[in-house]
Amino acid sequence: MSLLPSPTETIARARSDLRVGLPVVIGEGARGLLVLAAETLSTARLAALSALGEGAVVAITQRRAETLKTPAYDGDLVRLRLPPEMGANWVRALADPARDLSDPLKGPLIGLREGAADLHRLALGLTKSAQLLPAIVALEIAEPAAMARSLGAALLLAADLAQDLALHHPLLPVAAARLPMEAAEAGRLHIFRPENGGVEHYAIEIGRPDRGLPVLARLHSACFTGDVLGSLKCDCGPQLRTALAEMGRLGAGVLLYLNQEGRGIGLTNKIRAYHLQDQGFDTVEANHRLGFEDDERDFRIGADLLKRMGFDAVRLMTNNPRKVAMMQAEGIAVAERVPLITETGRHNAHYLAVKRDKSGHML
Repeated sequence: MSLLPSPTETIARARSDLRVGLPVVIGEGARGLLVLAAETLSTARLAALSALGEGAVVAITQRRAETLKTPAYDGDLVRLRLPPEMGANWVRALADPARDLSDPLKGPLIGLREGAADLHRLALGLTKSAQLLPAIVALEIAEPAAMARSLGAALLLAADLAQDLALHHPLLPVAAARLPMEAAEAGRLHIFRPENGGVEHYAIEIGRPDRGLPVLARLHSACFTGDVLGSLKCDCGPQLRTALAEMGRLGAGVLLYLNQEGRGIGLTNKIRAYHLQDQGFDTVEANHRLGFEDDERDFRIGADLLKRMGFDAVRLMTNNPRKVAMMQAEGIAVAERVPLITETGRHNAHYLAVKRDKSGHML
Protein backbone atom coordinates (compact mmCIF):
# COMPACT_ATOMS: atom_id res chain seq x y z
CA MET A 1 0.00 0.00 0.00
CA SER A 2 1.31 3.43 -0.95
CA LEU A 3 2.05 6.04 1.68
CA LEU A 4 0.67 8.67 -0.67
CA PRO A 5 -2.76 10.04 0.27
CA SER A 6 -5.83 8.73 -1.51
CA PRO A 7 -8.28 11.20 -3.12
CA THR A 8 -10.56 10.85 -0.10
CA GLU A 9 -7.70 11.62 2.29
CA THR A 10 -6.57 14.60 0.20
CA ILE A 11 -10.10 16.02 0.30
CA ALA A 12 -10.20 15.57 4.08
CA ARG A 13 -6.93 17.51 4.29
CA ALA A 14 -8.38 20.22 2.03
CA ARG A 15 -11.27 20.80 4.44
CA SER A 16 -8.81 21.43 7.26
CA ASP A 17 -6.69 23.68 5.03
CA LEU A 18 -9.68 25.88 4.18
CA ARG A 19 -10.59 26.15 7.86
CA VAL A 20 -7.15 27.59 8.71
CA GLY A 21 -7.07 29.90 5.70
CA LEU A 22 -4.85 27.88 3.33
CA PRO A 23 -5.58 27.61 -0.40
CA VAL A 24 -6.63 24.48 -2.24
CA VAL A 25 -6.54 23.76 -5.96
CA ILE A 26 -9.35 22.07 -7.89
CA GLY A 27 -8.28 20.75 -11.26
CA GLU A 28 -9.85 19.28 -14.35
CA GLY A 29 -7.26 18.54 -17.00
CA ALA A 30 -5.42 21.74 -17.93
CA ARG A 31 -7.93 24.04 -16.25
CA GLY A 32 -8.10 24.69 -12.56
CA LEU A 33 -9.30 26.90 -9.76
CA LEU A 34 -7.25 28.29 -6.88
CA VAL A 35 -9.59 28.60 -3.90
CA LEU A 36 -9.61 30.36 -0.54
CA ALA A 37 -12.52 30.26 1.92
CA ALA A 38 -14.06 33.70 2.43
CA GLU A 39 -14.62 33.12 6.14
CA THR A 40 -10.93 32.52 6.89
CA LEU A 41 -9.54 34.89 4.26
CA SER A 42 -6.62 37.10 5.33
CA THR A 43 -5.43 40.31 3.72
CA ALA A 44 -2.02 38.80 3.01
CA ARG A 45 -3.37 35.69 1.28
CA LEU A 46 -5.85 37.69 -0.77
CA ALA A 47 -2.99 39.91 -1.95
CA ALA A 48 -0.90 36.83 -2.81
CA LEU A 49 -3.77 35.31 -4.81
CA SER A 50 -4.40 38.56 -6.67
CA ALA A 51 -0.72 38.82 -7.53
CA LEU A 52 -0.96 35.54 -9.46
CA GLY A 53 -3.26 37.02 -12.08
CA GLU A 54 -6.31 39.12 -12.84
CA GLY A 55 -9.88 37.97 -12.73
CA ALA A 56 -10.38 36.84 -9.13
CA VAL A 57 -14.02 36.30 -8.23
CA VAL A 58 -16.11 35.79 -5.13
CA ALA A 59 -18.55 32.89 -5.44
CA ILE A 60 -21.60 32.63 -3.19
CA THR A 61 -24.65 30.40 -3.22
CA GLN A 62 -27.90 31.45 -4.84
CA ARG A 63 -29.46 31.50 -1.35
CA ARG A 64 -26.98 34.13 -0.16
CA ALA A 65 -27.35 36.02 -3.43
CA GLU A 66 -31.09 36.37 -2.80
CA THR A 67 -30.33 38.39 0.32
CA LEU A 68 -27.88 40.57 -1.60
CA LYS A 69 -30.43 41.07 -4.43
CA THR A 70 -27.99 39.70 -6.99
CA PRO A 71 -29.16 37.68 -10.03
CA ALA A 72 -27.96 34.08 -10.10
CA TYR A 73 -26.81 33.65 -13.70
CA ASP A 74 -25.22 30.30 -12.81
CA GLY A 75 -28.40 28.87 -11.29
CA ASP A 76 -27.49 27.71 -7.80
CA LEU A 77 -24.53 30.07 -7.37
CA VAL A 78 -23.26 33.52 -8.29
CA ARG A 79 -19.78 34.53 -9.38
CA LEU A 80 -19.05 38.15 -8.53
CA ARG A 81 -16.13 40.08 -9.92
CA LEU A 82 -13.74 41.04 -7.12
CA PRO A 83 -13.04 44.77 -7.51
CA PRO A 84 -9.28 45.41 -7.16
CA GLU A 85 -9.86 48.09 -4.54
CA MET A 86 -11.82 45.74 -2.26
CA GLY A 87 -9.96 43.77 0.39
CA ALA A 88 -10.48 40.77 2.64
CA ASN A 89 -12.83 42.66 4.96
CA TRP A 90 -15.18 43.37 2.03
CA VAL A 91 -15.18 39.70 1.07
CA ARG A 92 -15.92 38.55 4.60
CA ALA A 93 -18.77 41.07 4.87
CA LEU A 94 -20.17 39.74 1.61
CA ALA A 95 -20.19 36.20 3.02
CA ASP A 96 -21.43 36.87 6.55
CA PRO A 97 -25.06 38.00 7.01
CA ALA A 98 -24.29 39.05 10.58
CA ARG A 99 -22.66 42.07 8.94
CA ASP A 100 -25.58 42.98 6.70
CA LEU A 101 -26.67 45.71 9.10
CA SER A 102 -23.21 47.06 9.97
CA ASP A 103 -21.95 46.87 6.36
CA PRO A 104 -25.09 47.41 4.26
CA LEU A 105 -23.37 48.78 1.14
CA LYS A 106 -21.51 45.93 -0.48
CA GLY A 107 -21.48 47.02 -4.11
CA PRO A 108 -20.56 47.10 -6.80
CA LEU A 109 -21.78 43.52 -7.24
CA ILE A 110 -21.07 42.56 -10.84
CA GLY A 111 -22.26 39.05 -11.61
CA LEU A 112 -20.44 37.10 -14.30
CA ARG A 113 -22.36 35.37 -17.08
CA GLU A 114 -19.55 33.99 -19.22
CA GLY A 115 -17.36 31.00 -18.46
CA ALA A 116 -18.00 27.75 -16.63
CA ALA A 117 -18.99 27.65 -12.97
CA ASP A 118 -18.59 23.91 -12.37
CA LEU A 119 -15.37 24.17 -10.36
CA HIS A 120 -16.75 27.05 -8.30
CA ARG A 121 -19.79 24.88 -7.49
CA LEU A 122 -17.52 22.11 -6.23
CA ALA A 123 -15.53 24.60 -4.14
CA LEU A 124 -18.71 25.86 -2.48
CA GLY A 125 -19.71 22.27 -1.71
CA LEU A 126 -16.32 21.73 -0.13
CA THR A 127 -16.70 24.78 2.14
CA LYS A 128 -20.12 23.53 3.22
CA SER A 129 -18.67 20.14 4.08
CA ALA A 130 -16.01 21.96 6.14
CA GLN A 131 -18.85 23.74 8.02
CA LEU A 132 -17.65 27.13 6.84
CA LEU A 133 -19.80 29.86 5.37
CA PRO A 134 -20.43 28.83 1.74
CA ALA A 135 -18.45 31.58 0.05
CA ILE A 136 -15.06 31.52 -1.66
CA VAL A 137 -12.51 33.66 -3.43
CA ALA A 138 -11.27 31.92 -6.56
CA LEU A 139 -8.87 32.48 -9.42
CA GLU A 140 -8.99 30.46 -12.62
CA ILE A 141 -5.56 29.00 -13.42
CA ALA A 142 -3.84 26.84 -15.99
CA GLU A 143 -1.74 23.80 -15.08
CA PRO A 144 -3.39 23.17 -11.69
CA ALA A 145 -0.97 20.38 -10.76
CA ALA A 146 2.02 22.68 -11.17
CA MET A 147 0.28 25.43 -9.20
CA ALA A 148 -0.54 23.05 -6.35
CA ARG A 149 3.08 21.87 -6.19
CA SER A 150 4.42 25.41 -6.15
CA LEU A 151 2.12 26.39 -3.27
CA GLY A 152 2.31 23.13 -1.36
CA ALA A 153 -1.49 23.08 -1.68
CA ALA A 154 -3.85 20.12 -1.86
CA LEU A 155 -4.77 19.24 -5.44
CA LEU A 156 -8.32 17.93 -5.80
CA LEU A 157 -9.40 16.43 -9.09
CA ALA A 158 -12.86 17.67 -10.02
CA ALA A 159 -14.26 14.17 -10.61
CA ASP A 160 -12.95 12.94 -7.24
CA LEU A 161 -14.39 15.92 -5.39
CA ALA A 162 -17.77 15.63 -7.09
CA GLN A 163 -17.95 11.96 -6.15
CA ASP A 164 -16.87 12.64 -2.57
CA LEU A 165 -19.47 15.36 -2.03
CA ALA A 166 -22.25 13.10 -3.34
CA LEU A 167 -21.07 9.97 -1.56
CA HIS A 168 -22.14 8.64 1.79
CA HIS A 169 -18.90 7.41 3.34
CA PRO A 170 -19.34 4.08 5.12
CA LEU A 171 -19.19 4.17 8.89
CA LEU A 172 -16.73 1.97 10.72
CA PRO A 173 -17.16 0.83 14.35
CA VAL A 174 -14.29 2.11 16.51
CA ALA A 175 -15.40 1.59 20.13
CA ALA A 176 -18.27 0.28 22.25
CA ALA A 177 -18.89 -0.14 25.96
CA ARG A 178 -21.61 -0.72 28.52
CA LEU A 179 -23.17 2.54 29.76
CA PRO A 180 -25.79 2.59 32.52
CA MET A 181 -28.02 5.65 32.06
CA GLU A 182 -30.93 7.37 33.77
CA ALA A 183 -33.21 6.03 31.04
CA ALA A 184 -32.01 2.45 31.45
CA GLU A 185 -29.25 0.73 33.38
CA ALA A 186 -28.92 -1.76 30.52
CA GLY A 187 -27.34 0.63 28.04
CA ARG A 188 -24.49 0.43 25.57
CA LEU A 189 -22.77 3.18 23.59
CA HIS A 190 -21.31 2.48 20.13
CA ILE A 191 -18.98 4.93 18.34
CA PHE A 192 -18.73 4.94 14.55
CA ARG A 193 -16.33 6.92 12.36
CA PRO A 194 -16.68 7.59 8.62
CA GLU A 195 -13.94 6.05 6.52
CA ASN A 196 -12.92 9.53 5.35
CA GLY A 197 -11.97 10.50 8.92
CA GLY A 198 -14.96 12.79 9.34
CA VAL A 199 -16.89 13.50 12.52
CA GLU A 200 -18.01 10.48 14.54
CA HIS A 201 -21.61 9.42 15.13
CA TYR A 202 -23.05 7.47 18.06
CA ALA A 203 -25.57 4.68 18.57
CA ILE A 204 -27.13 4.35 22.02
CA GLU A 205 -28.52 0.84 22.47
CA ILE A 206 -31.07 0.28 25.21
CA GLY A 207 -31.43 -3.29 26.46
CA ARG A 208 -30.89 -6.10 23.96
CA PRO A 209 -33.23 -5.39 21.04
CA ASP A 210 -34.30 -8.40 19.00
CA ARG A 211 -32.67 -8.06 15.56
CA GLY A 212 -35.52 -10.05 14.04
CA LEU A 213 -38.19 -7.51 15.02
CA PRO A 214 -38.71 -3.83 14.12
CA VAL A 215 -36.72 -1.91 16.73
CA LEU A 216 -37.94 1.31 18.30
CA ALA A 217 -35.46 3.78 16.82
CA ARG A 218 -34.83 7.49 16.82
CA LEU A 219 -32.50 9.50 14.53
CA HIS A 220 -31.51 12.45 16.69
CA SER A 221 -29.35 15.23 15.27
CA ALA A 222 -26.89 16.69 17.78
CA CYS A 223 -28.07 19.89 19.43
CA PHE A 224 -25.56 21.25 21.93
CA THR A 225 -27.82 24.13 22.90
CA GLY A 226 -30.88 21.95 23.47
CA ASP A 227 -29.40 18.63 24.58
CA VAL A 228 -26.74 20.05 26.91
CA LEU A 229 -27.75 23.61 27.80
CA GLY A 230 -31.49 23.02 27.94
CA SER A 231 -32.29 25.68 25.35
CA LEU A 232 -35.96 26.67 25.22
CA LYS A 233 -35.69 27.81 21.58
CA CYS A 234 -36.16 24.29 20.15
CA ASP A 235 -37.66 20.91 21.07
CA CYS A 236 -34.44 18.89 20.71
CA GLY A 237 -33.64 18.33 24.37
CA PRO A 238 -37.17 17.21 25.29
CA GLN A 239 -37.28 14.94 22.23
CA LEU A 240 -33.99 13.32 23.21
CA ARG A 241 -35.06 12.68 26.79
CA THR A 242 -38.57 11.53 25.80
CA ALA A 243 -37.21 9.05 23.25
CA LEU A 244 -34.69 7.56 25.69
CA ALA A 245 -37.31 7.34 28.43
CA GLU A 246 -39.72 5.47 26.16
CA MET A 247 -37.00 3.04 25.09
CA GLY A 248 -36.14 2.52 28.75
CA ARG A 249 -39.79 1.90 29.60
CA LEU A 250 -40.07 -0.74 26.86
CA GLY A 251 -36.68 -2.21 27.72
CA ALA A 252 -35.30 -1.97 24.18
CA GLY A 253 -34.48 0.59 21.51
CA VAL A 254 -31.75 2.36 19.57
CA LEU A 255 -31.15 6.10 19.53
CA LEU A 256 -28.78 7.24 16.80
CA TYR A 257 -27.04 10.47 17.81
CA LEU A 258 -25.88 12.03 14.55
CA ASN A 259 -23.36 14.87 14.67
CA GLN A 260 -25.23 17.09 12.23
CA GLU A 261 -25.73 20.16 14.40
CA GLY A 262 -28.02 22.91 13.18
CA ARG A 263 -29.60 20.81 10.42
CA GLY A 264 -26.16 19.97 9.13
CA ILE A 265 -24.54 23.43 9.09
CA GLY A 266 -22.55 23.06 12.32
CA LEU A 267 -22.78 24.74 15.71
CA THR A 268 -20.98 27.94 14.68
CA ASN A 269 -23.32 28.53 11.76
CA LYS A 270 -26.30 27.60 13.91
CA ILE A 271 -25.37 30.32 16.37
CA ARG A 272 -25.05 32.70 13.42
CA ALA A 273 -28.58 31.66 12.48
CA TYR A 274 -29.73 32.36 16.05
CA HIS A 275 -28.30 35.88 15.73
CA LEU A 276 -30.37 36.35 12.58
CA GLN A 277 -33.45 34.98 14.35
CA ASP A 278 -32.97 37.70 16.95
CA GLN A 279 -33.37 40.14 14.05
CA GLY A 280 -36.76 38.64 13.17
CA PHE A 281 -35.95 35.89 10.65
CA ASP A 282 -37.27 32.37 11.12
CA THR A 283 -35.15 29.20 11.06
CA VAL A 284 -35.44 28.62 7.31
CA GLU A 285 -34.92 32.28 6.40
CA ALA A 286 -31.82 32.46 8.61
CA ASN A 287 -30.29 29.41 6.93
CA HIS A 288 -30.94 30.94 3.52
CA ARG A 289 -29.33 34.25 4.47
CA LEU A 290 -26.24 32.30 5.55
CA GLY A 291 -26.16 30.65 2.13
CA PHE A 292 -27.44 27.21 3.12
CA GLU A 293 -30.52 25.24 2.16
CA ASP A 294 -33.37 24.60 4.61
CA ASP A 295 -31.79 21.32 5.74
CA GLU A 296 -28.26 20.14 4.89
CA ARG A 297 -28.38 16.85 6.83
CA ASP A 298 -27.63 13.42 5.37
CA PHE A 299 -30.02 10.92 6.93
CA ARG A 300 -28.38 8.04 5.05
CA ILE A 301 -26.02 7.94 8.02
CA GLY A 302 -28.84 6.63 10.20
CA ALA A 303 -29.71 3.80 7.83
CA ASP A 304 -26.05 2.81 7.59
CA LEU A 305 -25.72 2.66 11.39
CA LEU A 306 -28.81 0.50 11.75
CA LYS A 307 -27.59 -1.96 9.12
CA ARG A 308 -24.17 -2.21 10.75
CA MET A 309 -25.86 -3.00 14.07
CA GLY A 310 -27.93 -5.76 12.46
CA PHE A 311 -31.33 -4.06 12.12
CA ASP A 312 -33.40 -4.03 8.93
CA ALA A 313 -36.77 -2.81 10.26
CA VAL A 314 -37.76 -0.02 12.66
CA ARG A 315 -40.58 1.62 14.50
CA LEU A 316 -39.30 5.11 13.81
CA MET A 317 -39.81 7.85 16.39
CA THR A 318 -40.10 10.97 14.26
CA ASN A 319 -42.33 13.78 13.11
CA ASN A 320 -40.27 14.26 9.94
CA PRO A 321 -41.55 12.44 6.83
CA ARG A 322 -38.14 12.88 5.16
CA LYS A 323 -36.64 10.46 7.68
CA VAL A 324 -39.28 7.84 6.89
CA ALA A 325 -38.73 8.20 3.14
CA MET A 326 -34.94 8.02 3.53
CA MET A 327 -35.09 4.87 5.64
CA GLN A 328 -37.27 3.12 3.11
CA ALA A 329 -35.11 4.30 0.19
CA GLU A 330 -32.02 2.92 1.94
CA GLY A 331 -33.54 -0.50 2.53
CA ILE A 332 -34.74 -0.13 6.13
CA ALA A 333 -38.39 -1.09 6.50
CA VAL A 334 -40.47 1.36 8.55
CA ALA A 335 -43.12 -0.76 10.24
CA GLU A 336 -44.57 2.25 12.05
CA ARG A 337 -44.00 5.96 12.46
CA VAL A 338 -44.16 6.75 16.15
CA PRO A 339 -45.00 10.45 16.79
CA LEU A 340 -42.67 12.32 19.14
CA ILE A 341 -44.61 15.33 20.37
CA THR A 342 -43.25 17.41 23.24
CA GLU A 343 -44.48 20.47 25.06
CA THR A 344 -44.74 23.80 23.25
CA GLY A 345 -43.62 26.92 25.13
CA ARG A 346 -43.48 30.62 24.36
CA HIS A 347 -39.82 30.43 23.29
CA ASN A 348 -40.23 27.62 20.77
CA ALA A 349 -43.80 28.07 19.51
CA HIS A 350 -42.71 29.96 16.39
CA TYR A 351 -39.88 27.51 15.74
CA LEU A 352 -42.31 24.57 15.85
CA ALA A 353 -44.76 26.37 13.58
CA VAL A 354 -42.00 26.86 11.00
CA LYS A 355 -41.06 23.16 11.24
CA ARG A 356 -44.70 22.32 10.55
CA ASP A 357 -45.47 24.88 7.85
CA LYS A 358 -42.16 25.11 5.96
CA SER A 359 -40.42 21.79 6.65
CA GLY A 360 -43.45 19.52 6.61
CA HIS A 361 -43.08 18.08 10.10
CA MET A 362 -46.19 16.33 11.43
CA LEU A 363 -46.87 18.43 14.52
